[in-house]
Amino acid sequence: MPLALGAFIVPLIVACALFMENVDATVLVTSLPELARDLGQDPITLKLAVTSYVVGLGVFIPICGWVADRFGSRTVFRAAIGVFIAGSLLCAASTSLFTFVLARFVQGVGGAMMVPVGRIIIFRSVARADFVRAVNYLTVPSLLGPVVGPLLGGFITTYLHWRLMFFINVPIGILGIWLTNRHIENTRMPHPGKLDWMGFVLSGGGAALFMLAMSLLGSDIMAMRDNLIMLGAGIVLLLAYWFYARRASNPVLDLSFLRVPTFHTAVIGGSLFRVGLGAIPFLLPLALQEGLGMTPFEAGTITCASAFGALFMKMVAQPVLRRFGFGTVLMVNAILSGVAIAIYGVFHPGMSRLAIWFTVLFGGVFPSLQFTALNALAYADIESADVGRATSLASVIQQMSLGLGVVVAGIVLQVSHYVQGHPQIVWTDFWPAFLVLGLCSAASVPVTARMPRGAGGELARGR
Repeated sequence: MPLALGAFIVPLIVACALFMENVDATVLVTSLPELARDLGQDPITLKLAVTSYVVGLGVFIPICGWVADRFGSRTVFRAAIGVFIAGSLLCAASTSLFTFVLARFVQGVGGAMMVPVGRIIIFRSVARADFVRAVNYLTVPSLLGPVVGPLLGGFITTYLHWRLMFFINVPIGILGIWLTNRHIENTRMPHPGKLDWMGFVLSGGGAALFMLAMSLLGSDIMAMRDNLIMLGAGIVLLLAYWFYARRASNPVLDLSFLRVPTFHTAVIGGSLFRVGLGAIPFLLPLALQEGLGMTPFEAGTITCASAFGALFMKMVAQPVLRRFGFGTVLMVNAILSGVAIAIYGVFHPGMSRLAIWFTVLFGGVFPSLQFTALNALAYADIESADVGRATSLASVIQQMSLGLGVVVAGIVLQVSHYVQGHPQIVWTDFWPAFLVLGLCSAASVPVTARMPRGAGGELARGR
């Protein structure tokens, strides 16, 4: 396959999977309040539907690199799409909170292999000089998900039934499997070694227990004592893995990659940024519906505005990075993104819908630039042979931070609601959560400031 064609076709094929995942996520969060009422739950409790997906990711992402190297990236990518479709159909058939959370976990298992393995496919198919361009090809189609998802999810929930929205993934997934069979080679490493089962149990078990315990804090689903025990067990397992990985010869999550400055900045600093941004798809539709009294469709027409802002920034990301460099862009842009998130807290009943729409549009510009820079910078100094293991580590930390953002938003919202003493959630309960999330995104600046000057310059210049 010619280089230019490979840099175009392969990212777009992987984008089918990202588009399916993004549509599913944005359709779901737009419909959460109505879905919660149908299942007899409080809307905030439905953050479990988001975090259970992240638990599936956290458990199985650590082995995605090894599995892709062992069985071939095309085989694993294709199977992952099938698992994701199966989880979607289970979501549509769910009749209780337990079955819905379980179905979302199944989706997470598919997503754990689908997106990280897709990144491996791109890295091994595209020349380093074309990598930033390939990331843009990849992210532009995937950004259509946040445009289509809120509108489609809001329309289906308002005028039809929320169960129908999970059938959207079926034709998209089938198309992705067909394109994968035609255009993606089944690359694999010749000798991936043995799977680190001990590391898999420690990291996967610790991540699952930690995220579940955090998402259950403040709910009446589990007693506080049991909740704290689960949280403590998760922390202990994660600490045990940290000590274990320092001595293991081939750990399932190789923490030594964090010593690479560009990778450390993109993953650790980027994850602090993602804590703030990860909660917005959950919190903003909830604020518009529960706080401002909008229908799901009305909320969807507003939340999709951020995707238009993101699409605009994708067109100018390369020139901005070339002009200012990764370090400057990541630090200044993180502060601007934090401000954009915190501004959402000023939304109130009676505020012009047009003003809200343009504020959300503005809020999508800066995160888009940040994600493009972070996704490219992570692999600036990673060798091709190490990309599978590096992707596993980066994906786990990134996805856990996105899920943690939802948890943080839910906890702050619950505390704000309790302190203000309202019988139902009202619009004034939301501003503290948006403020905290904005501060989380800005907290990535000190990490980025430690990156060596000029790091990632070759990628920024497109060479």
